[in-house]
Amino acid sequence: MELVETAIEDARWEAFGLGPLAERAARAALAVVGLPVEGFAISLLGCDDARIAVLNADFRGKPQPTNVLSWPSEERGADFVGDLPALPDPGAVDDPDSLGDIAIAWDTCAREAEEQGKGMGDHVIHLLVHGVLHLLGYDHVEDEDAALMEGLEVRILASLGVSDPY
Repeated sequence: MELVETAIEDARWEAFGLGPLAERAARAALAVVGLPVEGFAISLLGCDDARIAVLNADFRGKPQPTNVLSWPSEERGADFVGDLPALPDPGAVDDPDSLGDIAIAWDTCAREAEEQGKGMGDHVIHLLVHGVLHLLGYDHVEDEDAALMEGLEVRILASLGVSDPY
């Protein structure tokens, strides 16, 4: 059973192989934080800058494109700065618990990868891992939380053979 259900609005994502890449990234993220893959579900939208700009405006009040957005199915953040979030319990294998939704924009990702001299695959994997961690309650608003989240991202990416993006 797939962990990530991917909907493609921009055909460039289909040709890129977003679905299998997202599945690898999400499975690695759950493994490193100690969660099973079975019993969880994530919805992913592969879109373009125009679509993500609308989503960013609607949900964050920022009417411009961004690379990735995430919407946790419930609040899972830590009670105190620098603490780990409370991880969710899995649902049944045939009725998985939704962790939430992620949207990722082709145009911004491609531009950032080029500007940063990174391969598109590595950059997208990083952003997907980042989005999954947001679904699990991690954030980077406060310095202590950012250090925790970034350290976890580096560990997850290393497990996938992706070098430290920071």
